[in-house]
Amino acid sequence: METSRVGWVDTAKGICIIFVVMFHATLGVQIAMGEPGWMNHVILFAWPFRMPDFFVISGLFLGLVIDRPWLRYLDRKVVHFAYFYLLWAAIELALKTPDFVAEGGAAAALREYALALVQPYGSLWFIYMLPVFFVFTRLVKGLPVWFVLAWAALLEMLPVHTGSVIFDEFCQRYVFFFGGYVFATHIFAIAAWMGAHKAAALALVAAWLVVNGAIVFAPVPDALQLVNFGNNGFAGMPVISLVLGAVGALGIVTVATLLTDLPWTRWLTWLGAHSIVIYLGYYVPETAARIILTRTALIDDIGTMSVLATIAGVLGPVVLYGLVQWSGRGRFLFERPAWAFIDRPTPRQLAVPAE
Repeated sequence: METSRVGWVDTAKGICIIFVVMFHATLGVQIAMGEPGWMNHVILFAWPFRMPDFFVISGLFLGLVIDRPWLRYLDRKVVHFAYFYLLWAAIELALKTPDFVAEGGAAAALREYALALVQPYGSLWFIYMLPVFFVFTRLVKGLPVWFVLAWAALLEMLPVHTGSVIFDEFCQRYVFFFGGYVFATHIFAIAAWMGAHKAAALALVAAWLVVNGAIVFAPVPDALQLVNFGNNGFAGMPVISLVLGAVGALGIVTVATLLTDLPWTRWLTWLGAHSIVIYLGYYVPETAARIILTRTALIDDIGTMSVLATIAGVLGPVVLYGLVQWSGRGRFLFERPAWAFIDRPTPRQLAVPAE
């Protein structure tokens, strides 16, 4: 491992990975049923900070490794994630290949595979974008921090919707990744202060939750609809979306600091330490649960269906990971094998986990 585990960081990642699965599960159920359920309010509430926090945390430890030799840097920060992206994109595409063939023949299926190389496939876009951010940050680290930060903030506020996932997500998310990188020391200091002043931290979390909810659910006057770039009420407007993302990331950091080391939250910290395992493997169990729930009469409440699909999406990869560890088979699903290195690994690095 490149860094030792930090409890609140893993807890924060655990919170965020649940929100990610919840978003896709809830959206999928609602599309299948043709109407929203009560869980729609939860994913709307989490929208401003759901991905910004993940990218802030992804940048936290970059300062420890950014000056490594290029070959090792590319191996750990590009090839590592490329291996898991290509593997799991192939798995998901293979499951959908019969549908592609039925709709457009073998050519359509091949086109989908080729497109996945330049257009991140489905929810796997996150691990596709991380290497882009890692390389770009290495290239611009000699520039003034204020310049890169201001430029990235401007990109986040612009209405960029080109259809290219790489370009659009870069514009929308890079400021949070770069912020995590350049403000890492301050973020760790904030976490330490929150941990030492729990009463004040609780009050700040309560205030954040109220303000975030008020902004997300406030009705937008017709006169302001033209600047609602994100189509998410006030939360999608320029400047507001940036502030809510940054404040929300610190809110999750604070919540994670308060929860870490509590005996009943160890499962959450474990999920965060294995967040990429969940991210890679949630699609199949979540989709299976969603199909069963929406095509049968087992439950008629859309919100409850969304919760159950979320639980399936989180627990499914955990079960698969446990079976892999127990049997010793299929480790390549979550550990990068020795042949997938461009920088020769030491014996202790022959199988590098997805984390």
